[in-house]
Amino acid sequence: MCPHRPRRGSVAYWPRIRARSIVARIRNWPSPDLDKPTLLGFAGYKVGMMHVVAVEDRKGSPLFGREVVKAATVIETPPLKVVGFRAYMATPYGLRTLGEVWVSEPPKYLDRVFTVPEKFNTEEQLKKIKSSLNVISELRAIVSTQPKLSGLGKKTPEVFEIKVHGGSLQEQFDYLVNLLGKEIRVSNIFSEGDYVDVISITKGKGTQGPVKRFGIKIAPRWHKHRKGARGHGTRGPQHPGPMFTSPQAGQMGFHQRTEYNKRILKIGHNGEDVNPSGGWKHYGIVRSDYVVIEGSVPGPIKRLIKLRFPIRPREVEHSGKPQILYMSIKPIEVA
Repeated sequence: MCPHRPRRGSVAYWPRIRARSIVARIRNWPSPDLDKPTLLGFAGYKVGMMHVVAVEDRKGSPLFGREVVKAATVIETPPLKVVGFRAYMATPYGLRTLGEVWVSEPPKYLDRVFTVPEKFNTEEQLKKIKSSLNVISELRAIVSTQPKLSGLGKKTPEVFEIKVHGGSLQEQFDYLVNLLGKEIRVSNIFSEGDYVDVISITKGKGTQGPVKRFGIKIAPRWHKHRKGARGHGTRGPQHPGPMFTSPQAGQMGFHQRTEYNKRILKIGHNGEDVNPSGGWKHYGIVRSDYVVIEGSVPGPIKRLIKLRFPIRPREVEHSGKPQILYMSIKPIEVA
């Protein structure tokens, strides 16, 4: 009789295939209680990890008021350029695009992403969307990253949508018209101490066997002459065929993952207080705005990380903004 044991490998994520794009896609947006319109997300580039010494300010914690050591991740967040916005209407089959507006003078390097039309009819599209506000369901800003302002060493931007929420639909429309063609910084959306959801594409590891991919046991060495000590055993009956829960070799990593309720410990500007001597390993020097997130985030260094308002907000009481006493880096001055 085989002894009972827990299964190897989680079946929560399926299928385990490569993500379609290296840029994560946000499929769901929260509906927080906001008085005025604001963007519900931002994006930045993963710089690296460090540890900080902070004062525990979570009420009810046995370490409340004491110094604790926490792992932290630095994400460089250069300002986003609002290059347009899009209007959607609700249909029985989901959201449908009603119209979109683009800036009359697109920013530099945008033509590296797609073919830029010679002329945008900005005023005509604005009138079309404004006259259809009664049937519009939601508005989303079309933003472009500006990696040239960071220490990343590339120029090609990423273009994606961010939902606008809060206030009436007319207020959201006026808010986007005012933002069109301008830059928006991470400090305009998030504050120190806020919780965010982190969405990214994990580090790719290629094709791996079932031992590394699912953590199954290595068979005794006398199995080597048959099918290998690192192979799986029975996969179940021949009919109707192997189940997807059966651990097999395949793609590992490069999956989209979301980590909920990560706290922002610090928001800085111009890389101050966060650049170690010689720069960050495999990244360089942080030259723009940045955020310090408590804990780790999915993805390798230089990967685009998307931040979103929490879709499962936590009811955690804190005594105020995070109080950081020490960061495990030796800061240098950035020219």
